[in-house]
Amino acid sequence: MSPSPTDVPPALADPADGVAVLEPHAGSVAYGIPLAVLAELTHRCPLQCPYCSNPLELERARAELTTAEWKRVMSELADLGVLQFHLSGGEPTARRDLAELVRHASDVGLYTNLITSAVLLDRDSLAALADAGLCHIQISFQGSVPKAADRVAGLNGAHAKKIAAARLARDLDLPLTVNAVIHRQNIEQLPDIIAMAVDLDADRLEVANVQYYGWALKNRAALMPTPAQVEDAVAIVEAARERLAGTLVIDHVIPDYYAVRPKKCMGGWGRQFFNISPSGKILPCHAAETITGLDFDSVRGNRSVAWIWQHSEALNRFRGTDWMPEPCQSCAYREIDYGGCRCQAFALTGDAANTDPACTLSPLHERLFATAEHEATAGAAEFVYRNFSGGTAEGGGRRR
Repeated sequence: MSPSPTDVPPALADPADGVAVLEPHAGSVAYGIPLAVLAELTHRCPLQCPYCSNPLELERARAELTTAEWKRVMSELADLGVLQFHLSGGEPTARRDLAELVRHASDVGLYTNLITSAVLLDRDSLAALADAGLCHIQISFQGSVPKAADRVAGLNGAHAKKIAAARLARDLDLPLTVNAVIHRQNIEQLPDIIAMAVDLDADRLEVANVQYYGWALKNRAALMPTPAQVEDAVAIVEAARERLAGTLVIDHVIPDYYAVRPKKCMGGWGRQFFNISPSGKILPCHAAETITGLDFDSVRGNRSVAWIWQHSEALNRFRGTDWMPEPCQSCAYREIDYGGCRCQAFALTGDAANTDPACTLSPLHERLFATAEHEATAGAAEFVYRNFSGGTAEGGGRRR
């Protein structure tokens, strides 16, 4: 049985948390050097995944940072001490300047990771990225069964293109992560997804249950797995980790709705990570704009990235632990999970400062679990596909 959030001794920091050594003391709004930045280069994407992490209001191409603006930002990030630069979207390969951006990131000393659907990649474009200095590629898969995977992606032939791109990446000696987003309608494919990752010679497999913000929240009833499915998946992953030790690293993220304690979302709000939107807003996570009432500074303003990281009102709003209400303020885990997810608290309670309902100390936790169980067994199956029109119901028709 898992411990409750109050029956363990207080800890200064999670022992596995590398950023803790950069912070002068616990319990304050202290923050260190941001270790990683997620650059959403564009919201354009040929896929229409119903759990996309992009906001419901997608930014148009005309709002995107220019090549020169991204280069300036990358140089500032390197000066700040950022180590990892994750190129994402939407679909980052929709940017014609992607290889140029990768080369500049490499030139200023950033480790580059391309997070991609891979459906727009061919040998020439992938070779150009490798030549530009790309360090790692992370390809998302919607399952292991082509027809079912293409249905989730909303694009016929997508799965075959992903397989081909993954093999090309390994031919070019690029380290490969297979990112498998898991939900009720593909979780039974998990053993085959693991086998697929091994067959593709991936270094790492991320088994990521859908996290319910934005498009995924809109599609929650069609995506939520049952508790039995989650338990089976945990057992499958643990057995695979033991069997494939030394061959494949497997990370596993379970749904918050079935958790005992909330996850340390993005390492803690404004603590070791930030996201840059296509138009240049600096966000503590990709879903932060769902919280109304927060104004996020942009790299297009008259402030440097370093100033925004240190002084932004939005980034400081939920930093550290001083902002926490009870029961979070006196919880032994407050400097381990940092209060969980503010976006989830806002989405489910209407107040981003409330206790994350994923925590057993939240008065809404039991209701959340019951909602998840009900939706997982109610039988909803159709998706609302992600697109610039505000969403299209599976089978045709627009749904908002």
